[in-house]
Amino acid sequence: MFGGLQFGLLLACIVLFVPMVMAGWHLSRNKMLFFSGALFISLAVCVHLTPYFPSVSDFVTSVQSVVIFDNRDDSCINLVNEVVWDMKPMREELLNWGWSKSWKVMACEFQKLGKGDISDLLNGSWVVVAGDSQSRLVVQSLLGLVLNSERMESIKGDLFRRHSDYGIVVEEMGMKLDFVWAPYVANLSNLMMGFKQNRSYPDVLVMGAGLWHMLHFTNASSYGVDLKSLRSSVVSLLPLAPELGTDGPVMGTVSVRSPHLFWLGMPMLINGMLNTEEKREKLSDEMWHAYDKVLRDSRLLHRYGGPCLLLDIQSLSWNCGPRCTVDGMHYDGAVYEAAVQILLNALLIESHQKLIT
Repeated sequence: MFGGLQFGLLLACIVLFVPMVMAGWHLSRNKMLFFSGALFISLAVCVHLTPYFPSVSDFVTSVQSVVIFDNRDDSCINLVNEVVWDMKPMREELLNWGWSKSWKVMACEFQKLGKGDISDLLNGSWVVVAGDSQSRLVVQSLLGLVLNSERMESIKGDLFRRHSDYGIVVEEMGMKLDFVWAPYVANLSNLMMGFKQNRSYPDVLVMGAGLWHMLHFTNASSYGVDLKSLRSSVVSLLPLAPELGTDGPVMGTVSVRSPHLFWLGMPMLINGMLNTEEKREKLSDEMWHAYDKVLRDSRLLHRYGGPCLLLDIQSLSWNCGPRCTVDGMHYDGAVYEAAVQILLNALLIESHQKLIT
């Protein structure tokens, strides 16, 4: 190794100085041209010597690794909803899911997190889930991953109290979880304003609404207006919150840590399985797609330049299919568990953490 280094240095000296001496004889009257040639030759020698100096090679490699890491994060966020189902015929209790086996998804190393991993990830966090019954089912799935079965049974009565809020502190992991009943987007906008007025912000915010508006208003344009208003409310929380009526990052402003923001998409609706005639009439496929279009146009979602990462319940429920629902709207717990695991993996990516396996 040492002999190779000496040999490399000898060759470098020959390559550097012999041409410079020869060029100097001919270019002595043009000093600018002489030094330009010398600089070019020196740079060329440095490039060839880089492999012989580990510290330089390590620095170059480390810079390259940082770039790859960042690019991987951006691409993996866009792939985190790529879930497939493995269901055994006629045996619904064996519903199982996992991430796609495509090489791009496998490179992201998504994992199903257990209680210990979730405790580490959400330790000391305040999690708020706001929305309708779909959001409540997400809360149930999250708690099901961190609580034992006995305690889970004891809280179901309070958790599923009709049209009501719910809160719990999981003391063993220091997590506070609040469910806020907010079936309309306008309710979510009011919630954002409440955070701002109280100067108190959750670490993780999951929200979603649309089915109630579709059923009771059946007006996609109105829904789109509400979504754009919500987007403005959400963006106003980030990244600085003006205090005492001042504007901009000057005296009287405080830094606000940006919460992790998620939007819970609407599920696939199986019209023939909906349990009332009103629902079958108003919650049509055509209306669902109209509502989905205005959601995309609102620029609320991350993939369209917005602040919220989508938890794609529509894709999850579509792939799971009719066997996963009894009323065409609310799905088997595995669907919402998958949504929670997508959320947790997204949190790992956004916080630049990785599980040690």
